[in-house]
Amino acid sequence: MSATVSPIREPLIRGSKTYHQITEDLVSPTERTPSTAWVIAFILSVIGLATYAICLVWTVWQGIGTWNLNRTIGWGYDITNFVWWVGIGHAGTLISAILLIFRQKWRTGVNRAAEAMTIFAVVCAGQFPLIHMGRLWLGFFIFPYPNTRGPLWVNFNSPLLWDVFAISTYFTVSLLFWYMGLVPDFATVRDRATGLRRNIYNFLAFGWTGSAKHWQRWEAMALILAGLATPLVLSVHTIVSFDFATSIIPGWHTTIFPPYFVAGAVFSGFAMVQTLMIMTRKILNLKDYITLEHIESMNKVILLTGTIVGVAYLTELFIAWYSGYIYEQFAFYNRVFGPYWWSYFGMMSCNVLSPQIFWSKNMRRNIFVTFVMSVFVNIGMWFERYVIIASTLARDYLPSSWSYYWPSWVEIGLFVGTLGLFFTLYLLFVRVAPVVAIAEVKSILKSSGDQYTPKTREQVTGQKQQAH
Repeated sequence: MSATVSPIREPLIRGSKTYHQITEDLVSPTERTPSTAWVIAFILSVIGLATYAICLVWTVWQGIGTWNLNRTIGWGYDITNFVWWVGIGHAGTLISAILLIFRQKWRTGVNRAAEAMTIFAVVCAGQFPLIHMGRLWLGFFIFPYPNTRGPLWVNFNSPLLWDVFAISTYFTVSLLFWYMGLVPDFATVRDRATGLRRNIYNFLAFGWTGSAKHWQRWEAMALILAGLATPLVLSVHTIVSFDFATSIIPGWHTTIFPPYFVAGAVFSGFAMVQTLMIMTRKILNLKDYITLEHIESMNKVILLTGTIVGVAYLTELFIAWYSGYIYEQFAFYNRVFGPYWWSYFGMMSCNVLSPQIFWSKNMRRNIFVTFVMSVFVNIGMWFERYVIIASTLARDYLPSSWSYYWPSWVEIGLFVGTLGLFFTLYLLFVRVAPVVAIAEVKSILKSSGDQYTPKTREQVTGQKQQAH
């Protein structure tokens, strides 16, 4: 390459890789014996999953009385965890759909794991409202359908019912998008497998041959699903925020909740993607595919959305003061100086102050700092949901009904258990499917004798002219 031709910065694959090497690097983790690190992580996750099963059975057997909910605080850890998990599930669709539509190629290293994270997070989230019902076997009552029970219909005016439709739609579209992206890679694994394993992957690949017609339909379907999923990113957490915003409780009845919840969801979702990507990068040795450029790009999104969330917090405080409404003022005074002050300052520290470290490029590209900050952000976003729910309900209009909520061991066990469920599903996923999209990684490379070389600006311009 001559000194006069400046190469386009290619942050997507590090080093010189042939197509065969890419396939080998990304498929081999599904073929070889799992590493010691994977086994240890899986054992810990299964222990958490067992804790979840025990606490779930105990709750169903003994009743919701095993939780420390009371007449004042009817929502506690259950709805806090529900909103938190739904928020985490947002980044997968954002990375997959919106960044695909805008042709952001840096998504290719992380989109597969982010999509899987979306599916698993929504699975964890959807269980809490069902458990909160107290009778899991009556969960079908939340769906309107023709039945023999007479004129018994769900309340379509309730935002809790809106959650059912929004989250089920979001889960369905995300699942289709995720699985469709896996089909070409399942075919790649199938072609390398033998025996029963080959038959299983052949079934999962749906007869994929890699023909031009298959790729044409695949790309068209990807854009259609991306177009469907993009408004869902905005609508799902907006509808979740309506659980609070449509009430008359001071501190909840506010129009800032929809955009504030959406920004917070993307914020926490990207943080969880960072946590998973750094762990996966280390355990599966994928440093050439999940590069510092990927991590830096996601840290920029975390910085942006964290700043938006911080502005929303300050806006809430200002509007409460400016409104002159004493009940609204007291709700926010109680959040800051009341008995839950520790959760409020934990929220502000983790969500507003800590992400500001990413203004420094060195910090954005530091693996250890990024991992620690991603954990802090998710702790802070959990605190945010806890502050909104527990501190607001603890002190309502009647001082005689004021109470204090502290979770029981069953509630803590259910939360820890869903973390175990989430990581168990994710660790199983990385053992049966390529965690980085092989086809999409290859699609952004230029083949020169089956060898990856960076494209120059002149080559890119020539390709665009030929395309026109």
